[in-house]
Amino acid sequence: MQLEHRGPYFVPPYEPLPKNVQFYYDGTPLKLSLATEEIATFYAKMLDHEYTTKEIFQNNFFHDWRKEMTSEEQEIIKDLDKCDFGEIHKYFVDKNEARKALPKEEKQKLKEEADKIQEEYGYCIMDGHREKIGNFKTEPPGLFRGRGEHPKMGMLKKRIMPEDVIINCSKDSKIPEPPEGHKWKEVRFDNTVTWLASWTENIQNTLKYIMLNPSSKLKGEKDWQKYEVARRLKDVVHTIRAQYRKDWKSKEIKKRQRAVALYFIDKLALRAGNEKEEGETADTVGCCSLRVEHIQLHPQLDGQEHVVEFDFLGKDSIRYYNKVSVEKPVFKNLQLFMKNKDPSDDLFEHLNTTFLNKHLQDLMDGLTAKVFRTYNASITLQEQLKALTNSEDNVAGKLLSYNRANRAVAILCNHQRSIPKTFARSMQVLQEKIDAKKKQVEEAQEEVKKAEDEFKDTKDSKAEVNVEKKKKLLKRLEEQLARMNIQATDKEENKQIALGTSKLNYLDPRITVAWCKKFGIPIEKIYNKTQREKFAWAIDMAGEDFEF
Repeated sequence: MQLEHRGPYFVPPYEPLPKNVQFYYDGTPLKLSLATEEIATFYAKMLDHEYTTKEIFQNNFFHDWRKEMTSEEQEIIKDLDKCDFGEIHKYFVDKNEARKALPKEEKQKLKEEADKIQEEYGYCIMDGHREKIGNFKTEPPGLFRGRGEHPKMGMLKKRIMPEDVIINCSKDSKIPEPPEGHKWKEVRFDNTVTWLASWTENIQNTLKYIMLNPSSKLKGEKDWQKYEVARRLKDVVHTIRAQYRKDWKSKEIKKRQRAVALYFIDKLALRAGNEKEEGETADTVGCCSLRVEHIQLHPQLDGQEHVVEFDFLGKDSIRYYNKVSVEKPVFKNLQLFMKNKDPSDDLFEHLNTTFLNKHLQDLMDGLTAKVFRTYNASITLQEQLKALTNSEDNVAGKLLSYNRANRAVAILCNHQRSIPKTFARSMQVLQEKIDAKKKQVEEAQEEVKKAEDEFKDTKDSKAEVNVEKKKKLLKRLEEQLARMNIQATDKEENKQIALGTSKLNYLDPRITVAWCKKFGIPIEKIYNKTQREKFAWAIDMAGEDFEF
């Protein structure tokens, strides 16, 4: 593979605050050193966000900020409560508003500058073809947010420097030049991987990569292969299920534990629970690492039998809470696994991800817990679309059915989000629009009645035309009102569900494309421009009769 590129685009250096924008400590203005000021701006920009109200965020930020201060600043700044970032916050709010209010020509100039950077850094030459790169920019420094109640929220994300970056290109290519006065950490010529540059971020100690754009041929092929593996599972899943049911009664406790874990991975789309990265402090678990304290058994609950109540922190510290009725042998096995154990003991002490993954490989080549998630997510979408779509509905009604089907998948995969802070206000605005539209409909109904009465009295052809005109207007207004009501329902049902993750990573896009083609829904109603580029292979490939 021949690969040549420009290297990553680095975030421009920090621009100091104007002299009239001050930071105050204990009511007194305090001039900060450049590094300390830059970190103060990260916090100031987030003042109106709920993160800055959380104690763990505040503590982590203050701890990391103090580490970057000069010794003189450390002597003075000892209490976050005495810090006043108000002026800095206002400066950035005003700056943001000013940018939005720029005249058209100025906005065009900024767009041209961005296009120039995209042109220079956003493409590579691969095997003689010009291919688009995905995220060609390094992440800007800032404060780590994390998802859920992440224990590292508020920590300082450091600026990525060329000295942190490993470049990957081919031996015969022109090696990218680092920015002046800098050098790369390393240059590699590895044609077995698909990344162009990589570095380790300082908070989770995880590797970050610059990759090809999802629309590139190589990415499209990998995507297609992923869904084809999940489709292969369809042919053997019944055999696998019969096998783990049989293993629930095995004489070997190890096999029983593996069979119950596999049932959870299959039925609940739980992650296997890979070992955490070094330095990872969040107490997050997956199926293999569940502890006794993470589940409660209820012989009967809410009118159901054999209920398991799960409560643990999953990936990205997102809470997984679920009450599910399981088959009787699973329930009995769980009672056995929990017997004489402390809450902090492992539920599956004879199980680890290596042992489980090896077993999955033996069952089917390429099978992993993630393949189960992809398979179950895609099958769920396909079944839900069949059950929910009404061919008589208008486009808005069909789209609501699509989002409901997608929501069923997001719930299965535990893709939650916190309710957006703007949710209540935007619902209020939408409700006001609905109320105004209702009023217009009522007025239009009266107009139709008036016009009909006039026609009855006069039998005049002009009056007849007027009736038709008024009826057309009423129909249009009623359709608009129906669309708004559907939008409000969709918004309400969606407030705590993140649809994007499953849509982009777990759902075979050919199911969506086939559904759109079958019901005459424009594909752009489901996928935006970037997503259409990513799934170009599926849009070309899938006919309306595609079955996962």
